[in-house]
Amino acid sequence: MNRARIIGYATSVVKHESLNGQKMLIAQPVSTDGRPEGDPSIVYDKLGAGVGDLVLITSDGSYTRDQIIGTKLTPARWGIVGIIDSAKRAETEE
Repeated sequence: MNRARIIGYATSVVKHESLNGQKMLIAQPVSTDGRPEGDPSIVYDKLGAGVGDLVLITSDGSYTRDQIIGTKLTPARWGIVGIIDSAKRAETEE
């Protein structure tokens, strides 16, 4: 799983039939201090995430196909598994 910030929405007129009606968002992976890390990805969402939200994303295609898309016959890979309300780094003892 990775932390990511939702930076936009994606739409597509022509797509695999399993993706019809699915909510597609653009997720920018971020480090623990919020800096962008790597390239953005298209992710599928059933939790209600929106632009600006910090989320947990997974590249586990089986989760995305079974829990979000609902069919094994889909090319979808990335999905949102959680919306982060708050995050705090634990202090370490020295």
